[in-house]
Amino acid sequence: MPNHHDLDIRARRLLRTLIAQYLADGEPVGSRTLSRSSGLDVSPATIRNVMADLEEAGLVASPHTSAGRIPTPRGLRLFVDSLIELQPLPREEMVRLQRELPPGPTTVRDLMGNASALLSAMTHFAGVVTVPRQTDFPLRHIDFVALPDARVLVILVFSDNQVQNRVIQLAKPLGSRELEQAGNYINEHFVGLRVDDIRAHLLRELREASSELHQMLSSAVELAAASFAPQNEDVLVSGQTNLMAYSELANLDRLRELFEAFQKKNELLQLMEVCAKAPGVRLFIGEESGFAALDGCSVVTASYGAQGRLLGAVGVIGPTRMAYERVIPVVQATAGLLSEALNRAATAL
Repeated sequence: MPNHHDLDIRARRLLRTLIAQYLADGEPVGSRTLSRSSGLDVSPATIRNVMADLEEAGLVASPHTSAGRIPTPRGLRLFVDSLIELQPLPREEMVRLQRELPPGPTTVRDLMGNASALLSAMTHFAGVVTVPRQTDFPLRHIDFVALPDARVLVILVFSDNQVQNRVIQLAKPLGSRELEQAGNYINEHFVGLRVDDIRAHLLRELREASSELHQMLSSAVELAAASFAPQNEDVLVSGQTNLMAYSELANLDRLRELFEAFQKKNELLQLMEVCAKAPGVRLFIGEESGFAALDGCSVVTASYGAQGRLLGAVGVIGPTRMAYERVIPVVQATAGLLSEALNRAATAL
């Protein structure tokens, strides 16, 4: 793929002008418009020659029989990577984000739902956010309640105020006293740790335990292994119907495929999980996502986390014709505010 160093100053200026004009009004851009808008003292004929070179390089295309040109996904990629200058989010928009993503006590799922809806409202696209696995958060308290048939009700309270009730099946029943001892031991020694760390600590202590502690620790390890089984991650989507307003996505078959992807979530979750594994902003234009349902879309994401760990990603899905210089800072700022909120929740334990 060409990079901006392969283009001379005039070609870069004209490509930037063409893409900015196209992103603003969605129409093919002709040579005369470029001549007026670019600020270059060149003739329409010279511009047509430059456009022909850009088309040969795969950066612009001529739709139908139009005399104007539009950027290709490769052209948009070059534009985003090297031709636009990203500015910090305007103060009034940052204030809105801070006001509508309140730092007060709330569950992580509620916080993520607010973020998704707010991104959709601010960009007029679909807002998406992954909800981290509950086991990624420190444990605040645990209780075990005996049920019939060697089953146990586990009540888990996490640092984000989320309460989970799980029913687990044991190989053999444990009495109320054994369950109480195991719960007290975990609450006394491991509150503030993530469940993976708790499981590792218990296994290590079991290996080193004296005989009188061995039975109690064996019960605690068995309960922890069943209680802390991995949970599936989820993705929340808001504002899907916003996408119906964009002519480039208005084809009924395309919309049906896109909405099915939102409903089933599998492919979307896979994409967001990839984004969550790397810090910073990720951008997929058209086919770059690898999922057919998103071929006509751009996906802008940023990862969020807490205490030095990446936990998920937040972003928007819209047409490839979007104001990237505005959308990217909005997504980036939202991810930063989510990270701040999660860090506050973790340190409040």
